[in-house]
Amino acid sequence: MTTVVRKSSVSLVESRREILHSISWQVYSSVWSPPTDMYETEDDLVVRVEIAGMKEDDFEVVLENNILMIGGTRADSSDRRAYHQMEIRFGKFATSVALPVPVDTETARAEYKDGFLTVTLPKTKPNQIKVD
Repeated sequence: MTTVVRKSSVSLVESRREILHSISWQVYSSVWSPPTDMYETEDDLVVRVEIAGMKEDDFEVVLENNILMIGGTRADSSDRRAYHQMEIRFGKFATSVALPVPVDTETARAEYKDGFLTVTLPKTKPNQIKVD
């Protein structure tokens, strides 16, 4: 029979989260990174950033030396508050990913919808050499 132990104190996971949050507020600069996914389909390389509360014009998307950089500023409310828990980050953010395949920057597109910025970069097709 499995024994279930209940603890009334803070769990190890919660303790770890508190420590990491307190360190991140003190050590890191004021720039933070939102969760970012990069995946490949047959035709495209897709980078998806989870960042709610923004407008499409609030983002800066730059591709330089095969590195896609996405940044911006998520504004906080100007209301004065006494937080009991604070996990949602505000202020300047930036994320970058190295692109693993060549892409066509001329036909790349970005869309912000439902709290996600999705950058779609069509992969370049390798030149086919005709052999006679």
